[in-house]
Amino acid sequence: MLEKRIVRAWVVAIVLPIGILACDNATSESAEGDEVQSASCLLVEEGYGPEGRVRVRAEVVASGLEVPWGIAFLPNGDILVTERPGRLRLVRDGELVEKPVAEIEAQVSGEGGLLGIALHPQFSENRRFYLYYTASKGGEGVNRIEQWTLAEDYSSASPVQIILDDIPAARYHNGGRIRFGPDGMLYVGTGDAGRSSRSQENRLAGKILRITPEGQAPPDNPWPGSRNFITGIRNTQAFDWLNDSLLYVADHGPSGERGRQGHDEVSIASAGDNLGWPDIYGCEESEGMVTPILTWSNAAPPGGAAVYTGDLIPEWKGSLLVGTLRSSIFTVSCTIHSRASWWSTRCISTVTRGMAGFGTS
Repeated sequence: MLEKRIVRAWVVAIVLPIGILACDNATSESAEGDEVQSASCLLVEEGYGPEGRVRVRAEVVASGLEVPWGIAFLPNGDILVTERPGRLRLVRDGELVEKPVAEIEAQVSGEGGLLGIALHPQFSENRRFYLYYTASKGGEGVNRIEQWTLAEDYSSASPVQIILDDIPAARYHNGGRIRFGPDGMLYVGTGDAGRSSRSQENRLAGKILRITPEGQAPPDNPWPGSRNFITGIRNTQAFDWLNDSLLYVADHGPSGERGRQGHDEVSIASAGDNLGWPDIYGCEESEGMVTPILTWSNAAPPGGAAVYTGDLIPEWKGSLLVGTLRSSIFTVSCTIHSRASWWSTRCISTVTRGMAGFGTS
């Protein structure tokens, strides 16, 4: 059994982590005189940026987990952890409870299995939560989102209903991150399931979806009747909000498609945006598509992200932390200047070694 651990980062020294790599977005005038966004992009050609200067150490919170993927922090301090082979585990008082909270009949292959978890915004009242997992349906793999109810003592859980089914699945590129946004809607990161054309099609694959807690398309989504919210995504497992309308989205770059490699990216996106996959990658530009603010020539790739809002590490406050599958954590800090029709950014990227992913509480 592959044993993994959950770790928590703590500050042991405070040193300013400034290594500025400019990433400015300019604006230009359209033919009608309106200002429109003209994006520029920072390409980190070697390594991942300057070393961070805030020293951290890792503290073991729980051990004995098998491929932990998603984390949810409960109101009493307990932690729910998804294991990709299909088990939902409980961590209480720093110890992994031996009996799983639930066992899901997940189709475990490659990157598929039990992936994301999100608590209902009224979890304290209804104890509802959501799981994203790969399942077998009619002999084929699909990704789905299912609503569950946690027992009063948090030791067991029971399924309520599947709220969204038939998200394309494959051995690779299943996405899987789910998070409730500040608007109370559930946002879902999906992958292209190994077929890049899906990202530009009116399908559930290669998108960030926005759905109600019951799985329906909200009436104010960019396309009437569609759950699609942001398109042109290859395989996102990492996103968080700058504010109520802008999201950081970290996406995996190509692994050989069309002869291209690397170039994992971080973009700033909003409702209806197209991040360009597979038509553009890296710092390429195309009309109607969003060029990332930051991309790395060498593959990272991003496995989780959160805007840091805590107080223990003041130098990181307001920055996007991106945990990567190559055991580093990127600190991406962008100052956003916005008006009705454009925004501009200036970004800082630093690297701290030794983390692969994380949750937030």
